[in-house]
Amino acid sequence: MAIALYARKSIERENSISCETQIEYCKSVIKPDERSEKTIEFIDNGYSGGNVDRDGFQKMMRQIERGKISKVIVYRLDRISRSLSDFVGILETLKKHNVQFVSSQESFDTSSPYGEMIVKILMVFAEFERKSIIERVKHAYAYRSEMGLYMGGRRPYGFNLKDTVINNVKTKMFEPVTNEIEQIKYIFENYSVPNVTLRRLMDTLIDNNISATTGSWSTAKLSNIIKNPIYVKADNAIYEYYSKRNANIMSDINQFDGLHGIQTYGKSKHTADDMSDIKIVVMPHDGIINSDLWLKCQKKIEKNKKLGNSVNNSTSWLGGKIACKQCGRTMTVTKGGKKKDGTQTRYFSCTGKSHNRICNGPKVTLYADSLEDMVYNLIAEKLQSLKGSRKKISTDNSNKINLLKNQLSEIKQSQEKIVNMLLDDSFKLDMKSLLNEKAKKLSEESKAITEKIEDLESEENEIISVINLSQKWKSANTDERKAVCNVLIHKIFICEDGTCEVVWNI
Repeated sequence: MAIALYARKSIERENSISCETQIEYCKSVIKPDERSEKTIEFIDNGYSGGNVDRDGFQKMMRQIERGKISKVIVYRLDRISRSLSDFVGILETLKKHNVQFVSSQESFDTSSPYGEMIVKILMVFAEFERKSIIERVKHAYAYRSEMGLYMGGRRPYGFNLKDTVINNVKTKMFEPVTNEIEQIKYIFENYSVPNVTLRRLMDTLIDNNISATTGSWSTAKLSNIIKNPIYVKADNAIYEYYSKRNANIMSDINQFDGLHGIQTYGKSKHTADDMSDIKIVVMPHDGIINSDLWLKCQKKIEKNKKLGNSVNNSTSWLGGKIACKQCGRTMTVTKGGKKKDGTQTRYFSCTGKSHNRICNGPKVTLYADSLEDMVYNLIAEKLQSLKGSRKKISTDNSNKINLLKNQLSEIKQSQEKIVNMLLDDSFKLDMKSLLNEKAKKLSEESKAITEKIEDLESEENEIISVINLSQKWKSANTDERKAVCNVLIHKIFICEDGTCEVVWNI
């Protein structure tokens, strides 16, 4: 059996602490009675903590599964993973193989339910820290894209890449591929005809032996081509189209000259009426499709898109946690009418009633906003109560630690006296034997007291974590609330009269 020392340096943060320094920190927390044990270093230099696809980490996990590792030591929790789901799986594997987990910077007893819960909650915020780093990278990406620079990715159908210079920066731009461009024109012209669906268009291409140069035709591929503004000749009509839909138009209106194509950057989960999550940039390449034809196709494809009335659970951070007390079925978020301020009314409904017809559901309307406010306050109270209860323990622990340290000082004095006596030649052999026995007992007492101090100090770190979580909860965003809710709450049961019962994980 060996002790594993694991270090990881992220590709996202060049100025982060080096793997060599991390290993030194790991070595510093090896207990005196463990220093004779073998240590194995597992290092992943230049890997993100967003997944577990790392050579050093995988080698370590294989050793753990073979029963070769007794303890894993890391510099910090987020070195082993920044993903909560991955970390929970790692923790389960360690527990299965009786492997201790130690962080040199955060002391937690993962063998206790409370300590394990705190570690999981900390991992929630480690995961969101990783996402914030990704956001900063996105901002740098956005800046370059707004200049019209090529940002990589798969080439759009109809174009190849050629070298160019934009604003004194060497980059690439799109140049047309003649036969593919002719196919693009054919696709737009035919789809604009009434009663021609994507399926009929695909069949027409195949029947006329018009083969795609990459892959094969599908309705999804045709839909992506038709919706892609890279083909349109950007003019004032295109500027107005995106402006009315609240898109972030990064290029000056004068660049919409009816000659060049455009490209979009940002998220893709926008609606046809609200594109505030994307950026529009006029690119240096020539457009292919006239704006009137392109807009005609957009209007048609938007009209044919089927919009469901239901809203999925991602619209509430309580998604998956609300259940009907009567039938036990999950309650999902459904949208209602719009309020005067334009926001959508959301409420929870029992699937046992709406889908399975086996339950009458609660007799009151459960508005999502009200339920979220209530649970938000309950979690805040829960964290505050943990904070208060742990503060009292903190005071008690400080007193206990002080007494134990005094005992250690007394033992140290006794040990020094015994050493001096053993060095005195006037003592008889049988007397020295008794002194050796006494020295052995003192050593055992010292070890036991040291372990008690470490346990109490570990609990002190848990107290600090609870206090920090209480503060973070006040400013948590929707995704953070959902993640913390998943850790703290098992289920929220809604009774017939609308009252609720919260089943906590802690």
